[in-house]
Amino acid sequence: MGSDLMYYIPALGVLGLVVMIAKAAWVSKQDAGDANMQQLAGYIANGASAFLKAEWKVLGVFAAIAAILLAWSGTLVAHSDWVIAVAFLIGAFFSAFAGWIGMNIATKANVRTTQAARTSLAQGLKVSFNGGTVMGLGVSGLAVLGLSLLFIAFYRMYVNGASPNGEEMMKALEVLAGFSLGAESIALFARVGGGIYTKAADVGADLVGKVEAGIPEDDPRNPATVADNVGDNVGDVAGMGADLFGSYVATILSTMVLGREVISQDNFGGMAPILLPMLIAGLGIVFSIIGTWFVRISKDSDSVMAALNKGNIGSIILTAIASYFIIGWMFSDTITFSRGGVETVYNSINIFYAIVLGLVVGFLMSYITEYYTAMGRKPVDSIVQKSGTGHATNVIGGLAVGMESTFLPILVLAAGIFGAFSLAGLYGVAIAAAGMMATTAMQLAIDAFGPIADNAGGIAEMSGLPKEVRERTDILDATGNTTAATGKGFAIAS
Repeated sequence: MGSDLMYYIPALGVLGLVVMIAKAAWVSKQDAGDANMQQLAGYIANGASAFLKAEWKVLGVFAAIAAILLAWSGTLVAHSDWVIAVAFLIGAFFSAFAGWIGMNIATKANVRTTQAARTSLAQGLKVSFNGGTVMGLGVSGLAVLGLSLLFIAFYRMYVNGASPNGEEMMKALEVLAGFSLGAESIALFARVGGGIYTKAADVGADLVGKVEAGIPEDDPRNPATVADNVGDNVGDVAGMGADLFGSYVATILSTMVLGREVISQDNFGGMAPILLPMLIAGLGIVFSIIGTWFVRISKDSDSVMAALNKGNIGSIILTAIASYFIIGWMFSDTITFSRGGVETVYNSINIFYAIVLGLVVGFLMSYITEYYTAMGRKPVDSIVQKSGTGHATNVIGGLAVGMESTFLPILVLAAGIFGAFSLAGLYGVAIAAAGMMATTAMQLAIDAFGPIADNAGGIAEMSGLPKEVRERTDILDATGNTTAATGKGFAIAS
């Protein structure tokens, strides 16, 4: 029965990709505005594409050399194989492709969000968030599909009915680790390279425009404005997508590796601890899709951040409820974690508690980050007040709030790790992390919404649209700055 379950998991990844394609098609059909707006959006799209092409040329050479070295090293170790190089290249391709999907839709959604904001704030939110949803579902769908299909292939190659706790399974997971390594390799370059470009363009545009020329942000007279908007896409969309793709895959895989150490008398031939993280990730896609239905506002006075939080909380609650029934279905009353000859018995229900703990930690990381970065909250207001007395107090106040903001996340992470370990040992820590990452599709949708909204505001300013349009895009942009920060907090916690 365990062998049968693994064949259904890829379908959850396919579902995410199908919904992604549908939402991408919907965004593409929206009105892109007048010729001037489309021309500006074209400049941004061309700049982002040029950056990715230049980056991929370098990464292609790196991936080829790394694959050759991995193939050679795989033949030197008994529990590995040269096939690890194939997994590495697939992981690298999927990671780069996930980033491209996000950047491609973001450069389409930005101008359509600007045009939608001419109608209402609600319509602007709908277009920008659907653009972000494409990114979230693309990353999670590709991760679950790639990981599950490769696991099936390597299971049939190396395990094929042998004990899930044996050397054969170790070899299958060792080779599968190449997929994660490929994803993380691309994520490193995409995140760091894109991040450096993003900040260089952002600061450069501000120095030339605001400081030297004394003109507003996103003013069309500043040629660096386009580079600034390009940076939002290559760093905060493509870079973040590759980053979370790598974290997502690594978290699932590490839980599967530790699952091999769990002796479980279940209906899946002892494979329940190995299959559980993939199943949780796949169902997380489904519940993230449902969560997107809750993200909506009816009038301009409604809180955009509250609507986004409603969708996030909804997907978290649904994942927690489903996890309870999955644990009861897959596991017997107890599991035994065997490591170094020492066996420790845990109640299976503790796995559910660990998953819930991971979901809570993920939510708290996002909430704490929102508190310290959102407009109208005490920390941001305190920086605004200090800005009234000059640049020095502004910088000092910002640094103080930034340093203070790290305290609670550290406590939450430490408490989460301690609690998960107490519940189910190392497997508990790993499955808690998998639980936290289960709603990656929703988290990334909220995060990618930020740079889309930022670009929309820039296009509105450069196009000289009416004041009320810029006011609506400013609301989306301000919320987007907060969601971009929460996305970074989530990525760091992962």
